[in-house]
Formats: sequence, structure tokens, C-alpha cells
Amino acid sequence: MRVEAARGAVAPRGVEQLALLLLLIEDPDPEIRQTAAATLEAIPAPALAAVSARGDVPAEMRRWLEERGITPASVAAGDESLVEAGDEGGADQGAAVDEAGNAGDARGLARLAGLSVMQRMKVAMKGTREERSILIRDPNRLVASAVLSSPKLTENEVEAFARMANVSEDVLRVIGMNRAWLKNYSVMLNLVRNPKTPVAQSLHLLNRLAERDVKMLTSDRNVPEPLRIAARKKVSEKASTRS
Repeated sequence: MRVEAARGAVAPRGVEQLALLLLLIEDPDPEIRQTAAATLEAIPAPALAAVSARGDVPAEMRRWLEERGITPASVAAGDESLVEAGDEGGADQGAAVDEAGNAGDARGLARLAGLSVMQRMKVAMKGTREERSILIRDPNRLVASAVLSSPKLTENEVEAFARMANVSEDVLRVIGMNRAWLKNYSVMLNLVRNPKTPVAQSLHLLNRLAERDVKMLTSDRNVPEPLRIAARKKVSEKASTRS
């Protein structure tokens, strides 16, 4: 996942790609650092200037760009990608991360809430399981994307994220686009049963579910109606084939 993120292939939007790349050029793995640096180098300066003009760009990111002579463009960038998939400031959070894992208490929540966007992204990449469980629900999609790129992220965590109804659609979309994670049946089932998962993605995954799970979806009031209809149709077709 970190290699893919260093190539710009994890986050679909330009501002997210840039934020992850700025974290990964400081990665302890030299291959990750080099790949991220090469990806950054390949991004045209006008594209970076357009990203800098966005209102949701963290101050640390804008400063990094300005230090390299890139000032905000007159027209801000949209959500388009800076890097085609497959192409090759704040305090140091390494010391701030509590490996004892006490971020679930009120003090941990308050500490995370007091950090800047880039600092929260660093914690998302380097922090504890408890911190990731909080930051995956962060309203800033840059932070949530950083959680999914963390080298410490486990498959059990991904299963839990896929089940959460209080994460953004972007988080569920990224999980659903990862072939390695979808090899875990629980991840796939949790995505389909999650009402926040984009319907098109759920319909695509429906064909890969076991018959018993498809039957359960036919009466599940928590999933979107188009998914229930598709599940009923699939069950009916299966019954017709047997008869």
C-alpha cells in the first residue's frame, strides 16, 4: 500500500495524493522515499500551483510549496488526480505517538483534535491502532486516506473500517478498490452490508458473495433499496436455474 501511495495510486484526488507524497518522502524505507520523490518530481509546477490555490489545502502543505517557488494559481484545482495510477512542517509526531495506545481516552481525543491536518496525517501513518480507529473517522479526507496508507494497518482493522457506518464514502471506496483487501471475504461482505458504501460498488461485489449472504440482503432494511432488489433478483435467478 505504501508503494502504491508513493506512486500516487492510492488517493484518487490531487490534494490527497500530494499530502501523502509529502509524508512518504520522509518514510524510513529508502525505496518508498525514492518512489515518492520521483512521483513528486514528475508533477508539473502549474498543477501544484493550482492545488495550492484550493481553500482546503493545509497551511503546512502550502508553505512547503512556497519554499519551492510554487505560489497559488489564480484558478484553484478541482478534485482531479495529479498522478495517473501506476506511474512511477509541524512538530515531529514520531515522539508524540503514544505506543502504549491510550488515544481512546478523553485526553487522547483532545490531543488529536488539537493537531493540525498534517500532524494528524503523521499520526495516522505512524500511530497506534487506537489512534487509527479515531482518525479513520476524521472529517478531513486527507487524514482518513493517511490511515489507509499506514504501514502498521492490519487486515482486522480494515475489516472493522469496512463495517463502520460513520466513516466517509471515500474510505469505503478506497477499501473496495484494493484487490488484496477484497481477498478477505469479511472485508467484502462488510462493504456490501454497509449502507455508506457507494451503491455501484456494492452491486459489483454482490456477485462475489455466498448464496446465504445474498439471501440475507434481500430483507436487510439497512442497505439501499437497489441492492435489495438486485439481491432478490439474484436469488430468484438461482432458484430458476435449479428448477
